[in-house]
Amino acid sequence: MAEITWLGRTCFRLRGREATIVTDPYNKRLGYDFGKPRADIVSCSRFGEAYHFLEAIKGEPKVVEGPGEYEINDVFITGIGTYADSENGKKRGKNTVYIYDLEGMQICHLGAIGHPPSSEQLEQMNNVDVLIIPVGGNTTLNAQQASELISAIEPHIVIPMHYKIEGLDNDLEDLTRFAKEMGMTATPQDKLNLKPSDVPDGTKMVVLGLQKQAS
Repeated sequence: MAEITWLGRTCFRLRGREATIVTDPYNKRLGYDFGKPRADIVSCSRFGEAYHFLEAIKGEPKVVEGPGEYEINDVFITGIGTYADSENGKKRGKNTVYIYDLEGMQICHLGAIGHPPSSEQLEQMNNVDVLIIPVGGNTTLNAQQASELISAIEPHIVIPMHYKIEGLDNDLEDLTRFAKEMGMTATPQDKLNLKPSDVPDGTKMVVLGLQKQAS
């Protein structure tokens, strides 16, 4: 069973039997202190203190920080090169999308992607069970772009991230517009525990509340 927990911004903890992964650890001075979680693997979609603050993690994790194929602790990870803006990285540089093969499921984390993926990139994102997607606009996908990308990828579960919440990311859109675009509602839950038999046939939205003081 995989356990998915949101730690704010684009930072998540993914736990499986093989390993614990933390994505995009950030400096708490950016507005939220999520504690100091332990991880076996850390993946960073971009460089800088908002996505690559390794001091926030306990232990001696293996760090994944770019496109390529990786196998760490029996977890297969594919990094897909994209950009953090709609101008081929001219404004905000590069971004890496990661697909984790965890507990027999494909979990795709889009990082700080700022443009609709190309057809070649989309081909690498097929057969995704869980899609973790930014929806707050400004520097990443907005609600409409996120909804259109979900239609293209057709994941079974969608987890929104990087949107405005109280006291954090005030320059982003809140979740209301994205939920309206999707025509879905969801009650926030602390975490998602998921195994392959739990994956729905259609597309379901799961909203995760912030996990406080992860360890």
